[in-house]
Amino acid sequence: MTLQPFAVQANDSLGRAHDEPDDVLRDAFEFDRHRVLSSAAFRRLQYKTQVFVTDEHDHFRTRLTHSLEVAEVSRRLAVAIGVNERLAEVIALSHDLGHAPFGHAAEAMLRDCMAEAGGFEHNLQTLRIVDYLEHPYPAYRGLNLSYEVREGIIKHSTVYDKPESGGAFQDDWDELLESGPRPSVEGQIASLADRIAYDCHDLEDALGASLVDGTALNEITLWRDAAADVRREFPDSNIFAVRRPILTAVMTQLISDGATETKRRAEAASVRHVDDVRRLDRPVVAFSADVEALVGELEGFLATRVYRHHRLVRMDAKARRFISRLFEAYLKEPAMLPPRFANRLDEQGTERVVCDYLAGMTDRFCQDEYLRLFAPHERV
Repeated sequence: MTLQPFAVQANDSLGRAHDEPDDVLRDAFEFDRHRVLSSAAFRRLQYKTQVFVTDEHDHFRTRLTHSLEVAEVSRRLAVAIGVNERLAEVIALSHDLGHAPFGHAAEAMLRDCMAEAGGFEHNLQTLRIVDYLEHPYPAYRGLNLSYEVREGIIKHSTVYDKPESGGAFQDDWDELLESGPRPSVEGQIASLADRIAYDCHDLEDALGASLVDGTALNEITLWRDAAADVRREFPDSNIFAVRRPILTAVMTQLISDGATETKRRAEAASVRHVDDVRRLDRPVVAFSADVEALVGELEGFLATRVYRHHRLVRMDAKARRFISRLFEAYLKEPAMLPPRFANRLDEQGTERVVCDYLAGMTDRFCQDEYLRLFAPHERV
């Protein structure tokens, strides 16, 4: 496939922090994908909450399955636009590595705990993971990913990604922002794909959790229009029998619109090179105005009918309690930390090391650690 002139070519990558021999069987971004997929941080996403805690039901999304869905949507968008699908995929696979256990509530609590010690934000933590915390290779720390993947990580942008300052990692962030405020089109694709994936799968999980029903979902224009087409063929099927065709239709519409609008914006801005993309004052990968309004309606429904549901509010409160009490306990007695973390205390400070330890926990490990320290005879 002939790529757009603003696509990133693997042979033109800006390189890695540490030189490595060329891989004759894989290009630069396939090499990165292998390193992300084989990382411990990626495997831990299997037991980290997306919206519903991982031990509530086996069928709900986790951070791992969410990342796989974002990668799939990213590849579809990249092919439709005509850019590097391998780069878009690996950015998508790595974009959530820095998430704390128990979703955004725990991240907010970690941010509060670290307010006077450099802060916490999951994009920055992801960069810290791939640049430092993962260290499976003897020659250096980190995964030694290419510039373009690291740039896509730190510039990942959705409503949940707001790195207002680099804090303790400002130098790393500045180096990746020197070329401009935007990532490549492939990096922006991962951001839009993230939004498409969670909008669609959070509806499905909410339905599976009985937080909403088919009647409530018909309040959403995107769902209602897609459902009307499916219902003409399957008028008597229950909502669980037709939910997947409906969501597939919604996702296809969003991908198609995103690809069309991206090509329109690129042409209007006379984009000819990836550096042109990086310097733009607004994203080039986006929905059209009409579809953006429809997506906004869907996300408003999720915010009011799902994310603020009393069941999720209770889970969030429990997550904040786990994180705050564990942070305080480790801060007071850092000798409880495993040796590989305790060995970094003098160099990096107790708060940052405790933050790294907590952010890397899975839901179940965090919960078990809480019980071990505070309620050894209780069950959660």
